[in-house]
Amino acid sequence: MVREFKFKGYTPEQLQSLSIENLLPLLNSRQRRSLDKRVSTYMTDDKRKLREKVKLAREGKLKGALRTHVRDMIILPDMVGLTIMVHNGKEFAQVAIKAEMIGHYLGEYAITNKRVQHGAPGVGASRSSLYVPLK
Repeated sequence: MVREFKFKGYTPEQLQSLSIENLLPLLNSRQRRSLDKRVSTYMTDDKRKLREKVKLAREGKLKGALRTHVRDMIILPDMVGLTIMVHNGKEFAQVAIKAEMIGHYLGEYAITNKRVQHGAPGVGASRSSLYVPLK
């Protein structure tokens, strides 16, 4: 039997029908503080534009991939099911939004660093490498 995902007792369909004001009590304190319109200036122009693009993508009016540099955008229920390209500093990483990601930041899923793979030491790496023949 497959276990159905619920976010604090709500199914993804119920979450999508909630307004942001009704969603706030379900989120953690950091997300609540940043989404609270009375206290915060969370909704910058970039975030507002991304929300509008998400609405257009939901309606099917947006062509192409949804690309953004806004890494500190909190994932909301209306983004579930979309694929968003998030910039990681060098390129755009493809992030498929799932219901389990609600309340997290977009930047958490676009890793900014890679695993370092060291090769052989080059010239100037240490004093002994000065005497390593180049051929």
